Amino acid sequence: MNEAVECLRCHTLMEMGFVPDNTHAGFQEQKWSPGVPQPSFWMGLVLKKDAVISIRTLRCPKCGYLESYAER
Repeated sequence: MNEAVECLRCHTLMEMGFVPDNTHAGFQEQKWSPGVPQPSFWMGLVLKKDAVISIRTLRCPKCGYLESYAER
């Protein structure tokens, strides 16, 4: 996502960022996974590691609106 994105609400240029996930090992990048969450006794959730996609979140510096994209 290299092009500038305008806020849908107030039409200000948005800034790129991310929403960190807090884990036992520290912070990790938020990910998107297809399908319905399947619980796992040992790992929390069953994931197909080759199917998860990093998420980028844009934030409007004027109104605070957030917009997230799953990048491939």
